[in-house]
Amino acid sequence: MPLLTRATGRAYFALQALAGAVWWVLVPTVDAVCGATLGPLDPLLVGLLDVPLFVLASALAALGMRWAVWIAAPWTLLVTAGMVVLATLTGEAGWGAVAMVAASAGSVLAAMLVLRGRVSLQRFLVGPLAFRPARGVSAERPLPATVAQLLVFWTLFLVVIPLPVVWLERRWGVSATLPEPLGAAAMLCGLVLLFAASALGLASAATMARIGRGTPLPSAMPHRLVVAGPYRWVRNPMAVAGIGQGIAVGLLGQSWLVIAYALAGAVLWHLLVRPEEERDLASRFGADYARYRAQVRCWVPRLR
Repeated sequence: MPLLTRATGRAYFALQALAGAVWWVLVPTVDAVCGATLGPLDPLLVGLLDVPLFVLASALAALGMRWAVWIAAPWTLLVTAGMVVLATLTGEAGWGAVAMVAASAGSVLAAMLVLRGRVSLQRFLVGPLAFRPARGVSAERPLPATVAQLLVFWTLFLVVIPLPVVWLERRWGVSATLPEPLGAAAMLCGLVLLFAASALGLASAATMARIGRGTPLPSAMPHRLVVAGPYRWVRNPMAVAGIGQGIAVGLLGQSWLVIAYALAGAVLWHLLVRPEEERDLASRFGADYARYRAQVRCWVPRLR
């Protein structure tokens, strides 16, 4: 049964409407909630716009009124941009910025489901993101191409993105520093996890290049179905490794937002990217891939 349907989108908008209503009950009654989420903003002025455009519009979208989606989702994005700027400039209302960033991500996905009935990545899977077998340099020398891709991806997702996330977490006042010795233990666990996940990623990439004659990049996928090495135990060891690395970086930096970013990436990959990748593999390898998929799980390694 498909997980991402119009009903899922309407259910999200219902949850968003309920959460918004509860929040607007707490804002005028609990000073801590008001200060943490609105900062210097006047609750009355914000509420005059947000209650109809966010809470009521989300409720109407949950009832299937498509026109309400065009109100709730754009308003959510607009408020998110304002809250991010406010929290970054003033250091206040950080929790409001965090909440609205999460609401924006959910609203965009839910809007696509309600309006189109699905979330399709086809228009975005072009160029280096398009699924096709390796060719050119990637096919002739897959191992060097794989190493170069890993360096780019690891630099981007483990350094370039996490660093500003950690800075914003501190700037917004939403960080949670662990007391000693918990902080040291978390950093040690992060170091061990980073080493193990990186080793898994390297082993998986080397196996894909050596046996499959391809690379992890969608536009240079292997020419053969790879079921050796780490792929014997789990279907997506590269994804498992990447998520483990992201969590490890969060532990090393004592940043719960980086850990949340890694877990959110895992969810999005599982719901949006994985189905497209598996459809491509099924079309190219047919019954062999069907048998492999039936025997090896996506996330949880098999023990034998």
